[in-house]
Amino acid sequence: MPADRALPGPDAVELIGRVRDLAADVLTPYAAEAEAASAFPRDAFRSLGRAGLLGLAYGREYGGGGQSYEVYLQALEEVASAWASVGVGVSVHAMSCFPLAVFGTEQQRRRWLPDMLGGDLLGAYCLSEPEAGSDPAAMRTRAVLDGDHYVLNGVKAWTTHGGHADFYTVMARTSDDRSHGISCFLVPASAPGLSADPPERKMGLTGSATAAMRFEDVRVPVERRIGGEGQGLRIALAALDCGRMGIAAVATGLAQAALDEAVDHARDHEFAGQPLIAQQGPAFALADMAASVAAARATTLAAARRKDQGLTFGQEASIAKLVATDQAMKVTSGAVDLLGEDGWSSRYPVERYLREAKVMQIFEGTNQIQRLVISRALAKAAPGALNAPPVRREPRQEATAWTMREASSA
Repeated sequence: MPADRALPGPDAVELIGRVRDLAADVLTPYAAEAEAASAFPRDAFRSLGRAGLLGLAYGREYGGGGQSYEVYLQALEEVASAWASVGVGVSVHAMSCFPLAVFGTEQQRRRWLPDMLGGDLLGAYCLSEPEAGSDPAAMRTRAVLDGDHYVLNGVKAWTTHGGHADFYTVMARTSDDRSHGISCFLVPASAPGLSADPPERKMGLTGSATAAMRFEDVRVPVERRIGGEGQGLRIALAALDCGRMGIAAVATGLAQAALDEAVDHARDHEFAGQPLIAQQGPAFALADMAASVAAARATTLAAARRKDQGLTFGQEASIAKLVATDQAMKVTSGAVDLLGEDGWSSRYPVERYLREAKVMQIFEGTNQIQRLVISRALAKAAPGALNAPPVRREPRQEATAWTMREASSA
């Protein structure tokens, strides 16, 4: 059953309805088979891209959809409800575009961003390394200036879309300064010396290709450095704040899909002559699952609204990621329990949902790291700041109507 959403206006209602219909047509029918075969859904990304969904949250002047994060994340949730691997991919693509969109020069944005947002190109984000996962400042990949090029050498681990992406947003060390020695580069997939290892064999999200990327004397023009030299860690952390909201939305969509399956099962199956949903034990379990989904959605949208209003949102993004992914794990596990033997069978999707939920507690910063981010923010807050009234701002003007490109053109 579709989520009952409080959207900011009729244009947003129409948009989310179109996204839901598109997901039902081009994602849901193929998800189970592709996940079972570990097949990367490149055609699905092309369909979403040509419908305008890969650039929803970016400006129209660069080919994006001009939508608020509040609307974008609810569209992303609809995609993830249909196919979590694709939802993760849309979030990662959006994060890969973030450094250029926010920190690039106007000339850089005009040159590269329209193609990145236009739907035909797919992005990847290269931050983590084998010895630098939760601590990106410890990265070892190097970028050495050589005339009008940087020469990149190193390995990036756990790259979503690794080997399939058309461009890679890469963080690399340009000096030994721990905090100010990292820079950001936009590297085309065709760059000589750039290669992907065989994809990781994973417990879940098997349709989402994840691979280590190797940089062996990869020459990148200076003009493809995004932001100033040494600004990369700041760029990376800002991108991660947005990425965490994206994963929170994906986790919420996955939890909604698991809840829907559990409700359908409880309506269709009986025990002692009564539908399961009419019996207190299963009914209360479903109620708890519904509360978990609502909590995940609420924290995710709370963070999004702060971003849309120009307020700081890093702490709220971490809270959203922590709450939504933990609740997704709880809901998918509850769905397996409620379905019983059927829940353990691959004939039903809830066992896949459970496997997919687990990794969401790990990537885009483990939930232990989110607790660290949140607790540090609390420690830095001024006394009484948590109870301070919100700052009044002018109401945000609603984005003008945006018509989704016809999926049939894919």
